[in-house]
Amino acid sequence: MALSSDPTRFTIADARDALAGKQISATELAQAHITALTAATALNAFITETPDRALSAAETSDARIAAGEARPLEGIPLAIKDLFCTKGVRTTAASRILDNFFPTYESTVTQNLWDAGALMLGKTNLDEFAMGSSNETSYFGPVINPWRARGRNEDLVPGGSSGGSATAIAAHLALGATGTDTGGSIRQPAAVTGIVGLKPTYGRCSRWGAVAFASSLDQAGPMTRTVRDAAIMLKVMAGHDPKDSTSVDTPVPDYEAALNTGVKGLRVGIPKEYRIDGMPEEMDALWQRGVDWLKAQGAEIVDVSLPHTKYALPAYYIVAPAEASSNLARYDGVRYGHRAAGVSDLIGLYERTRAEGFGREVRRRIMIGTYVLSAGYYDAYYLRAQKIRTLIARDFTQAFQQCDVLLTPATPSAAFGIGSKTSDPVSMYLNDVFTVTVNLAGLPGMSVPAGLSQDGLPLGLQIIGKAFDEETVLRAGRAIETAAGFNAQPQSWWRTA
Repeated sequence: MALSSDPTRFTIADARDALAGKQISATELAQAHITALTAATALNAFITETPDRALSAAETSDARIAAGEARPLEGIPLAIKDLFCTKGVRTTAASRILDNFFPTYESTVTQNLWDAGALMLGKTNLDEFAMGSSNETSYFGPVINPWRARGRNEDLVPGGSSGGSATAIAAHLALGATGTDTGGSIRQPAAVTGIVGLKPTYGRCSRWGAVAFASSLDQAGPMTRTVRDAAIMLKVMAGHDPKDSTSVDTPVPDYEAALNTGVKGLRVGIPKEYRIDGMPEEMDALWQRGVDWLKAQGAEIVDVSLPHTKYALPAYYIVAPAEASSNLARYDGVRYGHRAAGVSDLIGLYERTRAEGFGREVRRRIMIGTYVLSAGYYDAYYLRAQKIRTLIARDFTQAFQQCDVLLTPATPSAAFGIGSKTSDPVSMYLNDVFTVTVNLAGLPGMSVPAGLSQDGLPLGLQIIGKAFDEETVLRAGRAIETAAGFNAQPQSWWRTA
């Protein structure tokens, strides 16, 4: 293994080997990332930085490594999406209403990571309450994609809602990061920043301690530079949690070992409904290259149909806001979070607190959700959307009788400019067209960087698998990764001296 002289260029697997071989200390590795993070404030990837905590944990990791007691992620510096509650560390969900919230408990996913020896560099920026596809709805300002189009200096979006996590990895500010995916919020930002993003099966990773957006859709997952790193992180993040009623008690495989089995004989489905009008030719060409790469490695290509795909976006944008309107009812200014001043009556307190505390997109989705759940509209909208959701899940079940995984584009285009779509919510929502079906059906999906657009921006391909078959998703993703040989990096225009 040829290790980079710059520790921020390691993969998790590289760093694990370098630490085990005493080629670098956990303290040196942490300090390198803290230095990089400090020089990258222009990207606005972090809401809260925790350098002292990282260095303290690194000292513990160095002692454990020296004693031969290293754990699976010993000394690995990670970024945590600011939707996961971290005990004693500010957790905001990128919203004013939680601007000064310090949890007294740790989310299960982050606790799993700390128990495995990982250390936290800080909490990453996101769309407010994870509601967005571009990371522009945050109370703390938009995250900037480290990539720029060839020959242009326009700031681009990093995708959403896990845009801060995606930017942190793409800009080499962290070796890996946690994300959450409600309608594509891991896979979409991964695709437009040139990294790997894995949304596990619903129930594979605990949701306990993660701030809820839409409880039947939200799922935590890893964001990394390589498929191998995603497998390493998922092994630690996953597992049954009795504190989460939606957590599934099923064994967690050795995902990293599964990468070595290849894709020979694997049946790969190509859903015709994902060939949408207006999709750029370069995206369609990349999809075909993905087909050719898998076929060349021995996979069998199968045409399949997912006939209810066209109803997925409208169904999603009824179900998700409905659940959000219910989940966000708890933010009322009474028990915790922002509280409006100078209000004497209870109803006035609720109204002022929520008006001041929630941003425009969150207010829009709460209103939509409240509307579709209201008397007279519940049957017409919410109930019908749930029926569509059942049909979408059935489509996947039938398709998987013919194939083992599906291959699709991850996004309809490369990253777009900051502010270019904020005035048109429907145009923004269309960025999730290839990803929401996976959440509605509760399936695993992964975005893998597979090429560059004509403007030199990352493009990703998506692998969709059967429930709790992340092993096969990772196998197929590794095959794409190997064939694509994606090693492009953004220019470090953001760095300060």
